[in-house]
Amino acid sequence: MTIQDQIAAHRIVPVVVLDDAKDAAPLAQALVDGGLPVAEVTFRTAAAAESIKIMAERGDILVGAGTVLTPAQVDAAVEAGAKYIVSPGTSTAVVKRAQERGVLPLPGAVTATEVMNVLELGLDIVKFFPAGTSGGLPAIKALAAPFGGVKFIPTGGISASNLQEYLSVPAILAVGGSWMVPKSLVNEGKFDQIAELCREAVALTK
Repeated sequence: MTIQDQIAAHRIVPVVVLDDAKDAAPLAQALVDGGLPVAEVTFRTAAAAESIKIMAERGDILVGAGTVLTPAQVDAAVEAGAKYIVSPGTSTAVVKRAQERGVLPLPGAVTATEVMNVLELGLDIVKFFPAGTSGGLPAIKALAAPFGGVKFIPTGGISASNLQEYLSVPAILAVGGSWMVPKSLVNEGKFDQIAELCREAVALTK
């Protein structure tokens, strides 16, 4: 199964921010226990690469890197074990480095021009970010009309309350979100609660 197919099967990509790599192992276990063995670990903190390595070495969780802004971060992420690379926008340099390293790039695009740029790079999946402030579902539906072959992964402003509405749109491959992995619970070590939030999120995808 391709990385794209795995993401589509999970329907939700938890967006994870880890301040300390010591939390990576228990968080990975919570995701697995909650039936959502997938994570986008953002490069917003210094602990990102080590956290990806710890999670990827388990072998039972699909780990990607988020907020990847430079080719050097692509290298660091891939060497740590990331299988896909997520960016808030579209950087040709980042996409090409990910392609060279054999991992799936998921660049951000919220306008017709940006989607066309992504298509020119040979890709057909985009991260729609920040979804909530970029037009949300109406914008995605409008873009899906002229770009029939493109799949969207909206992230930002999605929660348990609107998850099903987003997932009902055929053009949406999956959604990204952090509501099931809130930073406060991670920092407090409340991984049982995270597992329960993951179970509740998964139940909404059925």
